[in-house]
Amino acid sequence: MASVKAAILGFGTVGQGIYNIVHERREHFKQTLGVEIEVAKILVRDASKVREGIDASLFTESFDDILAIPDLEVVFEGIVGEDPAYGYLDQAIEKGCHVITANKVMFARYGQELQLKAKKKGVQVGYEATTAGGVPVIKTMQNLLRVNEVKQVQGILNGTSNYILTQMRAEGLAFDVALKAAQDLGYAEADPHNDISGEDAFRKLMILCALAFGEQPDWNNVEVVGIESITSEQVEEAKAKNLRYRHVANAYRDDATGEIIAKVGPELVGADHPLYAIDDVNNAVSLDTNYIGTLTMVGPGAGMYPTASVMMEDYADMLAKPEKTVSLA
Repeated sequence: MASVKAAILGFGTVGQGIYNIVHERREHFKQTLGVEIEVAKILVRDASKVREGIDASLFTESFDDILAIPDLEVVFEGIVGEDPAYGYLDQAIEKGCHVITANKVMFARYGQELQLKAKKKGVQVGYEATTAGGVPVIKTMQNLLRVNEVKQVQGILNGTSNYILTQMRAEGLAFDVALKAAQDLGYAEADPHNDISGEDAFRKLMILCALAFGEQPDWNNVEVVGIESITSEQVEEAKAKNLRYRHVANAYRDDATGEIIAKVGPELVGADHPLYAIDDVNNAVSLDTNYIGTLTMVGPGAGMYPTASVMMEDYADMLAKPEKTVSLA
């Protein structure tokens, strides 16, 4: 049976999830994929830290150790931020490795570049986990685009903001109180700026634009508004009218100009809107297509196993369809 060597970059929530799935599902992967996946190295900031139940020799602080792995097949990346993640994946592709990432900040800016390079090198890039967590929007859109045209993309792309707005409506909480509840539950970071300001949803929308339309809009022309200014009084007024506040990321191509119009911000939606019923930390993406009509996908937007699972699914897809080249363009 073939043995596949893998490396994991980062050992936070995502990296640990990948490691756990590889070990828990080892026999399953042998049966379904015909390979035995071996985690050969894990890149961390502090290799001396004791990690219970894991061989300490797996950990390294040097990316050169990753590149030196003989017959390295795939690199799973779960680092935060653009650098050094982009440089690492660029080098991994140069070496001839498949790469799979959950890094939406890096991928929004460099995704098209990485995929063009991967195509030239004959390897693939998986990025399902960058957008909407466990919701299979990337694979679904890739399949749709073989026949359909996606005319509009709109979604709830940040579970933290959605949870806060849900609590404000369902429990009558003020914004600050709902934010504190999200932090206490681990849905929001100590510094929640990227979530509540709309920056996180913006990056994810740019990734979806690149796939749906083959290009991104000028980032400077995209209006990004957060949810910080929404008051409990406004939420109550909307509720009385059977309306709900949703933090919506929206993009479409203007028929007249050909320009991609994108916006992220709070909207009031009625019961006939596809995002009306999406509560708590769930994400949702609604695709308006020319043949199928409107298709809406809903699921958990973050977390160890939803994210790690779709990353492993990306790799399983690569193994099952080695001829397939994932491309944004």
